[in-house]
Amino acid sequence: MSDSSTSNFPPEVYAQRLAQAQQGAINAGLDGLIIGTGAELAYLTGSWISSHERLSALVIPATGTPSIILPAVDRGDLALSAIPNLEINTIGWVDGQDAHELAVTALNVDAATGFKAVGIGSSITADHLIPLQGLLGVECRLELAVQVLKELFVSKDQAEIEQLRGAGSAIDRVHAVVPELLRAGRTEREVAADINELILKEHTEVDFIIVGSGPNGANPHHSFSDRVLESGEIVVVDIGGTYGLGYHSDCTRTYIVGGDTTQADPEFTRFYEVLHQAQLAAVAHVRPGVTAASVDAAARTMIEAAGYGEYFIHRTGHGIGLSTHEEPFIMAGNELILEAGMAFSIEPGIYIPEKFGARIEDIVVVTETGCETLNNEPKAVR
Repeated sequence: MSDSSTSNFPPEVYAQRLAQAQQGAINAGLDGLIIGTGAELAYLTGSWISSHERLSALVIPATGTPSIILPAVDRGDLALSAIPNLEINTIGWVDGQDAHELAVTALNVDAATGFKAVGIGSSITADHLIPLQGLLGVECRLELAVQVLKELFVSKDQAEIEQLRGAGSAIDRVHAVVPELLRAGRTEREVAADINELILKEHTEVDFIIVGSGPNGANPHHSFSDRVLESGEIVVVDIGGTYGLGYHSDCTRTYIVGGDTTQADPEFTRFYEVLHQAQLAAVAHVRPGVTAASVDAAARTMIEAAGYGEYFIHRTGHGIGLSTHEEPFIMAGNELILEAGMAFSIEPGIYIPEKFGARIEDIVVVTETGCETLNNEPKAVR
């Protein structure tokens, strides 16, 4: 495994992404892009520098050389990224200087002409956005950079897909051990502690752990508690970690304490088969040209037809990459057309309040003809 804080793709990968971002800004009629810290900056430069309360931003003008604007106290962290090996101006600033003016100036626009439109990164917070708006002027149109550069940010290249494959296999190896952890008399917290260690053996960081037993499984965002597991209870285990160069895993399986499925409540057995078939139907629906909403509908329609529609209370999936949750969001109303390289979860669930719940989640990547499933542990309750 690689440490995402010190390892990056080769510089030429980031150089190509920067060139594509610049061309995307030109194609969209923008004066340039102002990208904050986080996944978008890491995608373009390999830098996970933290902004704290001060402004750190990558400025990509429509014409000219990109610049990284950051507090002088954080300059040393650039060595952990690809930035020293890229054509990027480094502009450090100290407290008392106007960092927002430095960023606007780096857009390389003639002040006499004025600004027409600028793409803004998703992580630029209001305390920075408002000063930037004031400097750009009321006539300047602001757009979300991720919307302008969907093909760049949302579709994964082969190097990224390989990272996601590795992350998928890593979390599969953790799930393979989970059944033996679910023993009557143990608490959710004790199980989660074991899972934490297993994730760290396969990843660089633990992102989240959900161990929802019995009625706790009916809460999709339950984490874990001191509740004691009982034989024959249903347990939802949703786990993920950071892998390799900062890419994320995320996979859910539903288990039964003790592994004896004959002990399962008959109602659970009935709806779990519906859920299983709905998840498979959504996976089978994925291909270039269909919408994100139609994938959601493939799962939801089947669950509704079986009478469990009111118990499916969240979207079917979310994009994944350098962020755990990103576009494309697989939900009703999202008419985004899927393209090869897009990666996202398919995770329908059914939750019966105060009784139990179930969820099946795999990460898939859209291919030219369908999709590749990156999680391959059994979906059957065990």
